[in-house]
Amino acid sequence: MTIKLAFMRHGHTSWNRAHKIQGRTDIPLDMQAKTDLAALRLPEPFAQYDIWSSPLSRARETAELISDTTPLMADALMEMDWGDWEGKHGVDLIADPNSGYRDLENWGWKYTPPNGESPKALYNRLLPWLSSRERDAVVIAHIGTMRVALAHAYDWNFLGPCPFTIKRNRLFVIEGSGTDWTAWSEPVRLEKRI
Repeated sequence: MTIKLAFMRHGHTSWNRAHKIQGRTDIPLDMQAKTDLAALRLPEPFAQYDIWSSPLSRARETAELISDTTPLMADALMEMDWGDWEGKHGVDLIADPNSGYRDLENWGWKYTPPNGESPKALYNRLLPWLSSRERDAVVIAHIGTMRVALAHAYDWNFLGPCPFTIKRNRLFVIEGSGTDWTAWSEPVRLEKRI
């Protein structure tokens, strides 16, 4: 049986706008994001899918605003743990040659922030959840979680140019079952409420 999972990144937070690394830090949506998301809805047939989210408030709030329902939640959908780098600015880490910070296309699956989590570790917690899906779902998550799910679907190993660009207010659909997933070539935009 083929399942569709439509991943969407949560709305902006104050840390997103300040270009801080959030990771597992539970920062809520800012007021502008709440206003913007309240004006949007899921297009059909996605509005009929199960709604899942990370338990972090920014993802849960996004799910509630675009679907008018309380989402199901799974710890497997939480953001990558950025360890000691949470709350820091990426530009500061890039400027420090001793930080160990790397650009996305140089990560590989084992790249790990100090006291944090690698994409491979995130993959290992996400894959059982993906593999157990039996119904189509919209999944409100985080950029790290989405990168890992899409990397799996695109067969990308976090080395070289990323084959996708994650933008907000779009559904990035993967289709398949078990451990075999492929990605749709284009994301689906949310619709404005009438």
